[in-house]
Amino acid sequence: MVTTQKKKSSGNPYNCPLTAAVDKIGGRWKPIILFYLSNGNKRFGKLAAVVPMISKKVLSQQLKELADDGLIVRKQFDEVPLRVEYSLTDFGKSVLPILDKICEWGKQLVDHDVPVQDLV
Repeated sequence: MVTTQKKKSSGNPYNCPLTAAVDKIGGRWKPIILFYLSNGNKRFGKLAAVVPMISKKVLSQQLKELADDGLIVRKQFDEVPLRVEYSLTDFGKSVLPILDKICEWGKQLVDHDVPVQDLV
């Protein structure tokens, strides 16, 4: 008879640090949104303009997820028309060096007209 011991749950759903990181910043749009916010506060319309291939629905969803995860903050101004700005939190800024490294790696792919396996 084989018995297994259940791992105590600490409220953290991740067993792997990489899984935790990719869950927070992974996907097609989150790294790009974080990159554009690294240059300062942006309004929704400005983010929609600099990431033109994203739908407004998806942008809104991604911004909400980033805010829920503590990477960005959403500031709403009591004005007419309504104005909302997004900015990076300190936690969000902590991912910027990682995004810079990913950018450097991606530059190799863009700058070389060779198969990816030949870059290694």
